[in-house]
Amino acid sequence: MERAARVTHLEGNLSAVGLRFGVVAARFNDFIVKPLLEGVLEAIDRHGGDLSSVEVAWVPGSHELPLAASRMARTGKFDAVVCVGTVIRGSTAHFDYVAGGAASGIVKASLDTDVPVIFGVITTENIEQAIERAGTKLGNKGFEAGAAAIEMANLMARIGAKSENEGSRSRR
Repeated sequence: MERAARVTHLEGNLSAVGLRFGVVAARFNDFIVKPLLEGVLEAIDRHGGDLSSVEVAWVPGSHELPLAASRMARTGKFDAVVCVGTVIRGSTAHFDYVAGGAASGIVKASLDTDVPVIFGVITTENIEQAIERAGTKLGNKGFEAGAAAIEMANLMARIGAKSENEGSRSRR
């Protein structure tokens, strides 16, 4: 028990107050992406964020999300970037390339920039599943991505603050 008492647990909270967000949205399947984007904005607004500090960049499709997200993250203007898109399986391998490329590119953007870049891309077998994830039966995955962005932005700030404080203590 004594060992557990010394462990510090860091978690992000769900306060968007004072945070700045970039959102990259894919135009392809925009009838699904628009409700996802609304979900992201609702999460930010509901958690105290200022929607006038949110910037939305539209790209042609989900394959283009990582590049725009990386560019947004590199500007230093945003505490987190959220990517929203929809990839619906068809009868060819195109789905696998687009979904896989978007996923790995978004992870790479986050790791390369040290800014949370959130994967809010829904990948489904059919249009009905996409609609369910954009605000009907299964909730709005855009809202979930927005909440994840808030939590991660706060967590990164706590980790950064903790590292800076520990570093200054070790120099004394």
